Amino acid sequence: MSKPGLDNRHRNKDGEISHKHGNTPIKTLRKIYGQGFAAGYPEAEELSEVLLQLNETSLSQLRRDHETGHLEHKIANASR
Repeated sequence: MSKPGLDNRHRNKDGEISHKHGNTPIKTLRKIYGQGFAAGYPEAEELSEVLLQLNETSLSQLRRDHETGHLEHKIANASR
């Protein structure tokens, strides 16, 4: 599930999520996915700081919405 990047290198979906949405606070993502999202991390942390440690449920939710193109819209709505 990777695609070519610069110099024909590949970047996985987690890297794409972090690059596009890494500065999103966990607080915002909990508005979308519920209070159990990124359990154990402070709401002020940014996604890029916890992405690699997310449990499978939280990571699956992010990947699904990223792959379908819905993540950006959901973050925008939750940030209002």
